[in-house]
Amino acid sequence: MTRRVLLSTCLALAMAAPAWAQQPVPTLSQVFEDLFGPNGLVVDSEAVLPDGSTHSGHFNSAFQSNFEQFDVALASQLTSLPLPSPASGFTYRFDPSTGTFVRTSQSFGPILTDRAETIGRGRFSFGYNFQYFSFDKLEGINLAAVPSIFRHDDFELGGGRADVVSTTNAIDVSVGQWTGALTYGVTDHFDVSVAVPVVRTSLHVLSAATIQRVGTGPAHDIHFFRDTDAPDELGSERTFEAGGTASGLGDVIVRGKGELFRRGSQGFTGGIDLRLPTGDERNLLGSGAWGVRPFFAYSGASGRVSPHVNVGYLWNGASVLAGNPGTGEKADVPDQFQYALGADLGVNDRFSITGDWISRLSIDSPRVKLVSETITGKYGSVTLQDIAFERSSFWASSAAVGCKMNAKGRLLIDFNLRVTVTDNGLTDRVTPLIGLEYTF
Repeated sequence: MTRRVLLSTCLALAMAAPAWAQQPVPTLSQVFEDLFGPNGLVVDSEAVLPDGSTHSGHFNSAFQSNFEQFDVALASQLTSLPLPSPASGFTYRFDPSTGTFVRTSQSFGPILTDRAETIGRGRFSFGYNFQYFSFDKLEGINLAAVPSIFRHDDFELGGGRADVVSTTNAIDVSVGQWTGALTYGVTDHFDVSVAVPVVRTSLHVLSAATIQRVGTGPAHDIHFFRDTDAPDELGSERTFEAGGTASGLGDVIVRGKGELFRRGSQGFTGGIDLRLPTGDERNLLGSGAWGVRPFFAYSGASGRVSPHVNVGYLWNGASVLAGNPGTGEKADVPDQFQYALGADLGVNDRFSITGDWISRLSIDSPRVKLVSETITGKYGSVTLQDIAFERSSFWASSAAVGCKMNAKGRLLIDFNLRVTVTDNGLTDRVTPLIGLEYTF
């Protein structure tokens, strides 16, 4: 009965989102389309074409096409955030000579990675963690000032079509991740775990747009922004914004972990994580794809120091985030090879510290880079920075340091800082984590 009550409480806590999680929100995966689509950025025109249309429609198509690719690159990496390990800080083994359970490690283990020990037959462990990500760069590009230029349809024909719109875009992306994890020791050598994240994602974009009239020159009525402060209301600059916040269940992870080898303090385990696409991918709460990650973990001990090594490979399925959220077209989310090296130190019976080096190789992933382009027209030329898109594999690495304190009984308080040390992918320089663990 006690276990049933505790299990129900754990799952209720893991599934509980703050009150604002129930509020209707925009579809975050289409924020860029909302900003630069027909309901967002519009270039006005008073020059009527022979078919009765104006130039504004031509520019809108270019905006949508360009930023749709940026959305895919951003969203694909935003939904591959690390989860805290569901492994327990306390590990036990049944001693038949005494008829009691004894601890198998003097330290409380790592926070973001795994050690080889299993929790022990019949034992439960519950953890609840909070991580906050505030992203500042994508592929080394400052998200506060992302440049992009947009061309007129058929700009190769020259004339007024040589006009371009340059933009500087401030992208504000943050994610709060609450994770409840429950682990049960089926035997002394095999654990099962479930990790349930609740996610709050915020994405806002502010774009400052400027018309570069290298093709139309003084004929401001062909391409302009309606501005009451400009001569004849034919302005050259305008600021647009779009965004929203979404909250809800993320992608649930189910794990099985078994001990393959044990000799004294040294151990080697293998396991498999199954990621379920339970998060709303259109609001950047989940990946929208199934994931399978087999992994291996080695750990040992020398006095109070316990080194550990993790190796894993994540296979991902298909998701609209890697395809086209607007049309529903799916594509494969990039697979990842992952490894981690670290150690934890049991300072005393109530306090331990841990450090890790964590790396992942994203395979054939969408990427963004900066390029310079010179546009020439009848009325001069202008050199502008733009973003270009490609696919390639890349390494992303971070260093983590944290501590665990035994507050009382079998209750642990966790604190961790993860620092990104590479500019590849979507990066958050410092990610804090705070959490609780309880074993019973």
